[in-house]
Amino acid sequence: MADKPDEPRGERRRLGEWLPRKEAHVAKFRTEIAAKARARAATAPRASVVDDLAALVNGDPVLRMDMTRAIREARDAGYVLGYSTIDELMTIIDYLLTYAPPFSETSLIHCPLNAVLDWPMCMPSGYALFRDPALNTQLKRVLNTWCGFLDGPYSREHLNAEQPSGWFCPAADKRIGMLQFVCDPQKPYWGFESWNAFFTRRFLPDARPVDQSDNPKVIVSACEAAPYNIQEDVKLHDTFWIKSQPYSLQDMFTSSQAELAGRFIGGSVYQAFLSAYNYHRWHAPVSGVISKAYTVDGSYYSDADSEGEDPGGLNDSQGYITAVAARAVIVIDCDDPAIGQVGCVFVGMADVSSCVIEALPGQRVAKGDELGYFQYGGSTYCLVFEPGVIRSFVPKPPFDDDRLPIKVNTHIATAQ
Repeated sequence: MADKPDEPRGERRRLGEWLPRKEAHVAKFRTEIAAKARARAATAPRASVVDDLAALVNGDPVLRMDMTRAIREARDAGYVLGYSTIDELMTIIDYLLTYAPPFSETSLIHCPLNAVLDWPMCMPSGYALFRDPALNTQLKRVLNTWCGFLDGPYSREHLNAEQPSGWFCPAADKRIGMLQFVCDPQKPYWGFESWNAFFTRRFLPDARPVDQSDNPKVIVSACEAAPYNIQEDVKLHDTFWIKSQPYSLQDMFTSSQAELAGRFIGGSVYQAFLSAYNYHRWHAPVSGVISKAYTVDGSYYSDADSEGEDPGGLNDSQGYITAVAARAVIVIDCDDPAIGQVGCVFVGMADVSSCVIEALPGQRVAKGDELGYFQYGGSTYCLVFEPGVIRSFVPKPPFDDDRLPIKVNTHIATAQ
């Protein structure tokens, strides 16, 4: 069945502007990228990491069945994918390994592979497909390869002030405000060595002062991020896959950290999401000593089927992904013994391939010190507190899509 020209919906609730809200813009991107991928495939060999991904899917009858059916289900629902077979999808993935996202005022595609998989990932056959551990292992290799490209000089194609696609053009600068970051407009590419160097750009000193740095009861935002959810009385085990997606502590911290997870039973969780234009480094919400710091392998394109069609990664599945997605966990043993330990869970989602931890166990950090960063892509994070610690949160629900990000190092909670 051919792709239908009219999409069932004109607009989707895609948080953080990682993908456009208008489905027509995403469909146009898929169609155009597919044509470029086919043209490139006629003259360039396929990357070995994509060959390995294709071999896994084609060699496993269940994966092959689920991926074939997920593609067909999306197309039968009327979505314009730009591909109709596994091989055509692999050709597009191969092309995206050398893709550096351009700026767009109306149709920004910050997560290109997420755009390509947007609908198959939330079709009935897609839910099981994108939870498969072997598939996620191969997807991680693909994303790491793309991350390597974004770390290099060939990724700087759009690091200029040319309109409409340059990241330093007036329209982009209106969204980003580059002069608050460390950069040099007089240098080529404004001094950035790669796309990832631009993505993980640092604020100028004092651009984000720490609220009440000498008051241990004031807890600050670890990221430049908009509030998503606050939950009290969290459980060790919970049904994170249902509609409400309550936080499940042992799943967030992993089963190997059961003792750690147990400290937070009955406590509080604050979750916030980052946008495509935000600062992507993490900072300490409290002062203390790092007691644990580790990364967790997980899924990249798995959605909660309880949410129905939830494309774009950072939408209604944000509670669910804290238990299943690739993430970094940093635990701070606070200077104030009344606060105890604070768990910081930085969740990479969709095209994120790397959560980079800089503050390791035994290191003392002051409130506002850098902890690490998201190498690339859509992101959400949680702060987890022990029971009875938080007197009040500054952000108050209900939270909506249009709430502005809370600046990093800004007061978000007050301890007892």
